[in-house]
Amino acid sequence: MNNSKNNCNLNTFPDLTPETVLNLVEEALGTPCSNLCRPLNSYINRVFEIQAVNSKGLVVKFYRPGRWSKAALEDEHSFLLELDRQEVPVVAPLRLLNGETLGEWEHLYFSIFPRCGGRNYDEFNEDQWMEIGRLLGRCHAIGAVHPSCERVTMLPDHSTKLQVQYILKSGLIEQEGMAEEFSSICSEIIAEISPLFEGIPLCRIHGDCHFSNIIYRPGESFFLIDFDDMVMGPPVQDLWMLLPATPENSLSEIDCFLEGYETFNRFDKRTFRLIEPLRAMRFLHYISWLAHQRLADGSAPLVPGFASREHWSLEIADLKDQLERIKTHGDDLIGMF
Repeated sequence: MNNSKNNCNLNTFPDLTPETVLNLVEEALGTPCSNLCRPLNSYINRVFEIQAVNSKGLVVKFYRPGRWSKAALEDEHSFLLELDRQEVPVVAPLRLLNGETLGEWEHLYFSIFPRCGGRNYDEFNEDQWMEIGRLLGRCHAIGAVHPSCERVTMLPDHSTKLQVQYILKSGLIEQEGMAEEFSSICSEIIAEISPLFEGIPLCRIHGDCHFSNIIYRPGESFFLIDFDDMVMGPPVQDLWMLLPATPENSLSEIDCFLEGYETFNRFDKRTFRLIEPLRAMRFLHYISWLAHQRLADGSAPLVPGFASREHWSLEIADLKDQLERIKTHGDDLIGMF
């Protein structure tokens, strides 16, 4: 999760007063702003809605210090700009006065985006599934043009292994015997699923494609937003979190998605067997993310009781259940499409 090569000051965020934010944006864009500076919800970064005096809405994102290197953030922006040039509906960062998309202030990186309003859907109809398929098919076709050299590679024996190591070294599993049990089930999962990823092409993908990161603008289309977790990974990662149920109970949705997707890009149907392994990897990614939050901020407010005995018992049980599902449902979708 942590891809930074910089020593950043973790106490920089509290200094982001409205005056500081507005001054930085005005200097970076050369555009005067109104007094509007509204903080927006973000568990990782600090994000503010502001407004230029010409009434143009802007969003400025300050990236959590120490999470991504400058080069990794530039890789994200490069992908967004490539997509934008090909008229894929994404929200790309604005060019600053210096021609870059990434600003810096006291070891803190920031970028500025046009504000893009819209609504989220909790479920899609058949036509919308096809539209989402076309959107992601175009996105992945461009993502496959060249690799990202600075972003995480989503593989069990790479990203997931590093996340497990981080959790174990964090010291947050303090209960006797639980660290060993957690380590054991994680090692078993990684050993079980790693061979499934052999020979599977990876490309630049969104990485965190769920309903909150897809917005609909009436009269336009769906927009894919928030590429903060962009990775090199299998394209099926951008599908499975959108499914309304387990894959075997989402066949009509998958069928519509594929009809749209394959208008622009071939979908490797072998990768349906990666959905349950990717779900297990997501469990561990989330635990690692919470551990980072606890160590950086002193709390993990999204999960009350995080790192308690009850918490680790539940996580271990969930991982065991998921491993059993991987073993028994791995090839359920192979040959259905």
